[in-house]
Amino acid sequence: MNANMKCKLLFCMGALLLSGTLVAQTPVPEWQAGVDKVKSLIKTNPEQASETAGELLKGKNKKNVSLVVSVARAYLDAGKPAEAENYLKAAKKADSKDASVSVLEGDIALAGKDVGRACQLYEQAIYFNPDCKEAYLKYARAYKLASPSQAIDKLQQLKSLAPDYLEADKELAGVYYATNRFGKAAETYAKFIDTPVATEDDILKYAFALFLNHDFEKSLEVVRKGLQKNGRHAAFNRLAMYNYTDLKRYDEAEQAANAFFNASDNADYSYLDYRYYGALLSALKKYDQAVAEYGKALEKDSDQVDIWREIADAYELKNDYAQAITAYQKYYDALSQDKKTAESLFQLGRLYYGQGTSSDTLSVRPADRVTALQAADSVFALVARQAPDSYLGDMWRARTNSAIDPETTEGLAKPYYEKVAEMLLAKNEPRYNSALIECYSYLGYYYLLKSDYPVSKEYWNKILAIDPTNATAKKALDGIK
Repeated sequence: MNANMKCKLLFCMGALLLSGTLVAQTPVPEWQAGVDKVKSLIKTNPEQASETAGELLKGKNKKNVSLVVSVARAYLDAGKPAEAENYLKAAKKADSKDASVSVLEGDIALAGKDVGRACQLYEQAIYFNPDCKEAYLKYARAYKLASPSQAIDKLQQLKSLAPDYLEADKELAGVYYATNRFGKAAETYAKFIDTPVATEDDILKYAFALFLNHDFEKSLEVVRKGLQKNGRHAAFNRLAMYNYTDLKRYDEAEQAANAFFNASDNADYSYLDYRYYGALLSALKKYDQAVAEYGKALEKDSDQVDIWREIADAYELKNDYAQAITAYQKYYDALSQDKKTAESLFQLGRLYYGQGTSSDTLSVRPADRVTALQAADSVFALVARQAPDSYLGDMWRARTNSAIDPETTEGLAKPYYEKVAEMLLAKNEPRYNSALIECYSYLGYYYLLKSDYPVSKEYWNKILAIDPTNATAKKALDGIK
């Protein structure tokens, strides 16, 4: 996700930015021009930079802590920490208890990747000057990932000191976002998102935090504001597609997808982009296009095995069971052993059953139907063995064998319906009543065909005991009389 340049605010200026206009401004020190000259010479003419800095720090300026720190920071910002260390020593001689000196030393330690030392020095700066907001913020940034709880605690301290200091909210939101606390991140972004403190990157992260917190409507509202400023912004167009898709506003999602894939600047597509687009196209019943996008997702990341299941779903919705079975088999084969559950296996059996009972007589030949139903029976038999406490494996074996023997001449489904009825009676729960009625209906019909009327009547009466209004049972009993 592309982020635009962040604005860097000066911490102790006391300036107030309103609508982009600087209302109050600290006077520029008379020595600032000299520091700027040093900055420009550090990389182009290091010797001249050193001489210029030496001239600048002569006489009474040796005691000017702000000046010495500014020169040291010029070297640190230029990637020359050793030279910055030399000027740090001079700053300490000028006033070792000035908070800005401790902040500078902390920055040098951080440049050397010594986070613990850096934060100790930021703490020291706060000790010298409890109002040094810069030290709180830099402490939090340093510990943002290494110790988020410490970063949050420090920012909360700053908030108690300066409740209206929006930079603290900005940093807090960043910590919450970086540590996947998206609800808290969204709540905190909201406190400053409509102020000059917020950058485009903050707006984008706010929208994404809302999306990840499943607040799709609010996320979309923020996205629209971003797109009003830059309609070709890839990340905002991406989020528009995601939000519209999750809101099931598919026509608008398709427009957003077109903008994302065809009218965005510097877009860097991920597997998730193609996966979302595939899901969107499938919802629009554009199944072939959906499969193509899912294929692109797999090209981006072949480890995302769930995509094969989604491809299978698209083919199933298209009634192309042969392709659906092939895709689902790839999904199942790619699963780790602990995920090859009875439930995942059951879905494969269901696809075979769908092929075997498909009403499309053109794409599924009679011989293929029988083969598919036999495969379904084998899969459901495995499901029954893997989940012996569940009735589903045997129930679907019953349905599959009923489809193999549609006239019930051989009674292939009978042993499975009998077994299921026995299991469900033992459970004795009303939620299984419809399944029980299915079992009794088959068995009542089976014995009716066998002219075993007493047994047939028993099953129809069992149905009426569950559902006294059942029309099929009443009609069967009337016929037997």
